[in-house]
Amino acid sequence: MKLSRLFGVAGFSLLMGGTAFAQSVGIATSNPGSLFHNIGSAVAKVANEGGLNATIQPATSPNQYLPLVNAGEIEFGVANLTEFNYALQGEKWFNSRKNPDLRVVGLIMPLREGIFVRKDSDIKTIADLRGKPMVAGYTAQKTILPQLDAHYATAGMTRDDVKPVQVASVVAGANAFMSGESVGFIFAHGAGKVREADAKVGGLRALPIDNTPENLALVRKHWPAGYFIKIKPGRGAPGVLEEGWFVAYAQLVFTNKGVADDTVYKMAKILHDNQKGMADVFGAFRGFKPKAHMVGDTSPAEYHPGAVKFYQEAGLWK
Repeated sequence: MKLSRLFGVAGFSLLMGGTAFAQSVGIATSNPGSLFHNIGSAVAKVANEGGLNATIQPATSPNQYLPLVNAGEIEFGVANLTEFNYALQGEKWFNSRKNPDLRVVGLIMPLREGIFVRKDSDIKTIADLRGKPMVAGYTAQKTILPQLDAHYATAGMTRDDVKPVQVASVVAGANAFMSGESVGFIFAHGAGKVREADAKVGGLRALPIDNTPENLALVRKHWPAGYFIKIKPGRGAPGVLEEGWFVAYAQLVFTNKGVADDTVYKMAKILHDNQKGMADVFGAFRGFKPKAHMVGDTSPAEYHPGAVKFYQEAGLWK
């Protein structure tokens, strides 16, 4: 790893029963409490058990660490596919700065997202947020703004229809909600920060969206990869008080084209073979179906040759 000056030094661990060292790799994630930190922690656990000495290296947002993986300063990362492709092509908030060396290791379970408010508030729908203080800005996590736009559009609203509470990231947004600065926050279902907020305020309510063709078109106008997914109440979905529809989109584990084929092959195999081990760390992996999810349309992004080799051998390459 080359990113010790920014993310901390990762130690090497001895392989069990021998004197050889396990290969050391970094996994870039967002901050603790975030979905991508939870995902990266689960991946790191099974990677360590599978012979890769993996260390979590957190930053505020994928828009910060995607260029670092592209530059070869860290080997792996987790992100959503839409932002990954924006980084690859230099679109949107990447301001024409392309990251052409990014490659896909594998798709994982979809990210399921919602806007959360207090359970005991009078806010029952997204439209009820109109005129109220609501998280905005996301100066360090640009990907959130079009996602908020997508949610607001389904209620005939824009960000101008709420009173902005400026925050840097989704974690900061959840903190602003818990401190009473904002009536709501946007986050991934099941993430650690959502559980923290649920306990802190005495219960959350996730605001559902009507699953109509018109709403889907509005979502995709702002967030092209978005689709609707049904979520039921349960331990893994704090804030979901009754069955409803929410926005979802693809996530992935990614790498740099210069990472050795055998290293990426090993990571792809670890992801494929260890769904239960990852679910034991982060319950959202219970929705991960390796054979169904890992290989899919990622265009214009390309899979790393090491990953392709594994999927060909496993009979999954399409």
